[in-house]
Amino acid sequence: MNGARTVDAIRKLPTGIPGFDLIALGGLSAGRATLVTGTAGAGKTIFATQFLAKGVEAGEGGVFVTFEESPGDICQNVASMGWDIGRWERENRWAFVDVSPQPGEESTVIGTFDLGALMARIEHAVRRVNASRISIDSLEAVFNRFDDRASVRREMLRLVSGIRELGVTAVLTAERSSDSNSVEYAVEEFVADNVVILRNTLEAEKRRRTIEILKFRGTAHQKGEFPFTVLAGSGIVVIPLSAIELTQKSSNVRITSGNSDLDGLCGGGFFRDSVILVSGATGTGKTLMCTEFIGGGTSVGERCTLLGFEESREQLFRNATGWGHDFARMERDGLLHVACLYPEAMPLEDHLLRIKAQIEQFRPARVAVDSLSALERVSTRRSFREFVIDLTSFIKEREIAGLFTATTPSLLGGESVTESHISTITDSIILLRYVELYGEMRRGLTVLKMRGSPHDKEIREFSIDSVGMHIGNAFRNVSGILSGNPRQANAGELDRMSHLFDSGT
Repeated sequence: MNGARTVDAIRKLPTGIPGFDLIALGGLSAGRATLVTGTAGAGKTIFATQFLAKGVEAGEGGVFVTFEESPGDICQNVASMGWDIGRWERENRWAFVDVSPQPGEESTVIGTFDLGALMARIEHAVRRVNASRISIDSLEAVFNRFDDRASVRREMLRLVSGIRELGVTAVLTAERSSDSNSVEYAVEEFVADNVVILRNTLEAEKRRRTIEILKFRGTAHQKGEFPFTVLAGSGIVVIPLSAIELTQKSSNVRITSGNSDLDGLCGGGFFRDSVILVSGATGTGKTLMCTEFIGGGTSVGERCTLLGFEESREQLFRNATGWGHDFARMERDGLLHVACLYPEAMPLEDHLLRIKAQIEQFRPARVAVDSLSALERVSTRRSFREFVIDLTSFIKEREIAGLFTATTPSLLGGESVTESHISTITDSIILLRYVELYGEMRRGLTVLKMRGSPHDKEIREFSIDSVGMHIGNAFRNVSGILSGNPRQANAGELDRMSHLFDSGT
């Protein structure tokens, strides 16, 4: 023997928290302590409780050490998540170690206090329920039991060492005074093997929850912040954009847009797995294009989903009837699912999970979203782009055709903020514009982009009647339509343009 030391790889314990194990590359380091930090309301207690709950659901025992809330309060607070802790206690799969303040008890600093008695209680609970997971909430309450920094360091090291000797995987929570500051006493520097930061930041008057793995000692993890939300019936759900892979298929099959004129401009229709952006001012015909897109799918027996964020269900059905499409009959035939919800009803991350769940349940061949601009109002620029990337990747992976609408800020044109966020990840872009000429307001349409296919590049006039959209001839001798400054070209300009084309410059 040469005396070389054999080092075992660190085993990962899946937490069961949706999305988290993806960014943790398998879960938390088994048999080690993970510090979960964040400001008040960031979700630390939910994380600690969910970590145990998922373990119990997988057949593992769990111990919850509470220094702040009573066991009854914790059970009540998480009941909406679907975790029946009371039943698990009766079945001897969950145990509380209650160190929370009792009614009438004053919080005092005890200079000679140590954690020996607490460790004995923890060990007893671990043995009783055969626990492999333990959560301690929170270390702030432990800090307050000591009167000096040296005592905190000594006893915290003792606590973590004792937990490690028990062979359990631990989550410890601690509070930060702000999202930029570290935990009091810099616990992460000398106690925890792993550090996870939960943030609930305020950006542009909107709250945004993110999670970051700051360190995993001895093992790899995804870097950066990832959005998450807290859902009733589920708990914390992490949305890891890093898990998105560019493995989507690319179909050459064409499908109808629902309008034969538009199909002709697009070289024969949209591709089966394409994402189409329709951008225009209010009243230019975006909702009509969604309606025709849905009608084109149901006419050939395809299931379609329409997600409305600006108009009610009754308005969408009335509009569709006015254009000759019977949404009520489509629903009765099982070919259409319509869902309408105000954007302000929930955070953007919740909208994303709701949309994905509806798509998974109904399994449509087409999805129309009217409109993305409405959803942008309730989000930050970063969270909106993450939403768009996740949703478009989700539907493309399932070879679903998607049509999204966006509203321009000006009646006569200009790029919308929504359009700038999504344009690079769409396959097709169709611009709808008002064109003011000789005191008359007309409508114009152009296919700005059609990835992988030739398409008509002219700006064509169109009209809307009780049958739908009718696309006509191209605007001639008119410039500045897309920029919102249409004007009739004079004879001199036409001669110069003709000369440029003839000379090939």
